[in-house]
Amino acid sequence: MSLSLDFLSYRRRRSPVGGAYFAPADLSGAALVQTLSAAADRLVASRLSTSFPFQERNSRSLIRKVSVLSSLFDFLIESHPSSRHFPDSVTLCFRELYILLYRAKMLLDYIAQSGRLWLLLRNPQISGNFHDLDQELATLLDVLPLDGLRLSDDVREHLELLRRQCRTSKLYVDPRDEELRRKVFSFLDDFARGKAPDPAEFQSSFVDQLAIRDARSFRIEIEFLEEQIFNMEEEADLPLLGGVVALARYCRFLLLGCQEVEVDFGAATLSSSSSSSSGEQFKKSKKRLVSWSGDSSFAIPKDFCCPISLDLMREPVIVSTGQTYDRASIVQWMEEGHYTCPNSGQSLSHNRLVPNRALRNLISQWCAACGIPYDTPESSDGAAENSAAASTSKAAIEANKATAEILVQQLSNGLDDAKTVAARELRLLAKTGKKNRAFIAELGAIPLLCNLLTSSNSVAQENAVTALLNLSIFEANKSRIMEEERSLTLIVDVLRHGWTVDARENAAATLFSLSVVHDYKKMIMSEPGAVAALVNMLTKGTPRGKKDAVMALFNLSTHPESWVGMLETGAVTALAGALGNEAVAEEAAGALALLMKNPTVAHTVGSGDGTVSSLVGLLRRGSPKGKENAVAALQEMCRRCGPTLTRKVARVPALGGLIQNILFTGTKRARRKAALLAKMCQRCDMSAAIVIGNGWAIDHTLVRNSSMRRVSNFGRGDLSVSVPMAISVPVP
Repeated sequence: MSLSLDFLSYRRRRSPVGGAYFAPADLSGAALVQTLSAAADRLVASRLSTSFPFQERNSRSLIRKVSVLSSLFDFLIESHPSSRHFPDSVTLCFRELYILLYRAKMLLDYIAQSGRLWLLLRNPQISGNFHDLDQELATLLDVLPLDGLRLSDDVREHLELLRRQCRTSKLYVDPRDEELRRKVFSFLDDFARGKAPDPAEFQSSFVDQLAIRDARSFRIEIEFLEEQIFNMEEEADLPLLGGVVALARYCRFLLLGCQEVEVDFGAATLSSSSSSSSGEQFKKSKKRLVSWSGDSSFAIPKDFCCPISLDLMREPVIVSTGQTYDRASIVQWMEEGHYTCPNSGQSLSHNRLVPNRALRNLISQWCAACGIPYDTPESSDGAAENSAAASTSKAAIEANKATAEILVQQLSNGLDDAKTVAARELRLLAKTGKKNRAFIAELGAIPLLCNLLTSSNSVAQENAVTALLNLSIFEANKSRIMEEERSLTLIVDVLRHGWTVDARENAAATLFSLSVVHDYKKMIMSEPGAVAALVNMLTKGTPRGKKDAVMALFNLSTHPESWVGMLETGAVTALAGALGNEAVAEEAAGALALLMKNPTVAHTVGSGDGTVSSLVGLLRRGSPKGKENAVAALQEMCRRCGPTLTRKVARVPALGGLIQNILFTGTKRARRKAALLAKMCQRCDMSAAIVIGNGWAIDHTLVRNSSMRRVSNFGRGDLSVSVPMAISVPVP
């Protein structure tokens, strides 16, 4: 059995040697001894020349102890025939030694492959892991029946000496490491009090003692800590780690300025002064990590994000239209004088907000699984915050603010390369945290980022527009961006002619974020080329680009005057065509349902080939929200286009069963729209019976006899409909 272990799989554990392990039950006798010998030899050989950044004394001591065990196994192999079997007590001890070797390898690999700042923070705990191994080894040597092994005097003497050393060993924590750890904590305390530490002390601690000497090394340390935050089980440790990440980021830019770092951090290694093995191992893990985590961000499920702020909802509430928003965002929306639902465009019948406890519980469970702190209103009100955690959180905020000041200064006065790096770092800093977004804008970053939108450097342009996107998530920053001279024009220019696909897509996402504010919808619609560029992305873009474009068009369609521009630019036709794309059909149907309140738009959409069948397909396969949008679009189309189109809709195969399903299982709005659609189809067929003649008169009689008496119950779901298009819902 191999002792190799995937680095990522155990690095996430609370303890590097924690967990349950099993010895190879199928091995015994000489085969088991040979396996133990090979495992011990590999461990010693692989780590004998390793330079450990921390825990040097404990690591060397453990390697020496494994070497003594290796001499025992070598002696047994040489002195005993390969067919020999050992007593059961010896076999049991050897199997326990196998597990101990496995855990020793894990601990040494953990130290060699972890970030230096992480090891420094975990220094006492890791020292405790070494001491635990010593005590376990002493216990095993106590019960190992040496007399039955017929050992030579020197091997027996070495084992006895090893047993005494392990039994009497004490917990060793390097005082120099502890002094450095306390120094890092003092830096956090200084920031928490609003005082920036002395740069010379940063130089001594980070560069001289921790040997983090270049921008690449700083980035590796920061990303390692961010990964630990992502996988952290103990929420109490999160503020501390967040503070150290902010501290390292500040130190990097304070000491090194905007020194360039290669974009592909997966290919990075530590500087020559750093541990070569640490760099080699960590770059492998980063390649795996970057493939799914992007810029060290969390992939938050769409349903957990507020449609207004795009942030994770802390207190989800339901408005009168059935849509869910974060309480703070929707309250601010209503206080600004808005009387419509931001997502659906419907009028709010009242201002009551109903807590969505089911969704909040799901968000809480997801956050717990991902190691993300999540305080519900009850938990925040019911328990006082830990003072140390609060202090460290304040330190992180102040350190990030100090970092942002340096970056904004580089944006203003730095060279072109420095501006590119500064834009990227502001983009990353603005990805999380309302306070980060607030103070970056307050420091004057928005006009400087807008200037970079015209850069001939594709990386600078992409980072600038993405930073604006991240900043726009904070409500107050939306007005700062829109009020900046030519900012909207520049964003649209990137959308139309950006150097990279990502830049164009993020420009579309920025328009989506800005269009949440009702007053800005018309400004965006009026901006030359804005809607046409979104239409082009919706029809020709990547899957992600199509999503960004359709979301922006959906937001714009909630403005009552948007239909003119949408019709003239071809957006209506593009949205109708997007109904066939499952990835964007839901939002496209929602936008069309709003736009078709205008008869001209409704006739344009209704006359298109395949529009009705695409909407019916969404009724069949869509999500609850998609089905709601599809039935709303069909109902609005029939209402505005009259009997001819309604008759066409009524004769779609299996529509009756789909409407029946929505009436029983759909959302509140979906059920209401489905009832209205069924009524219109029924009335259309009754009118047809009078005009067309005997064949329809028979159907008309059937309709009258079987279901007309229950039309009044449509809105309550107590319904039976029987029309030629085969809507038939039995009365319970």
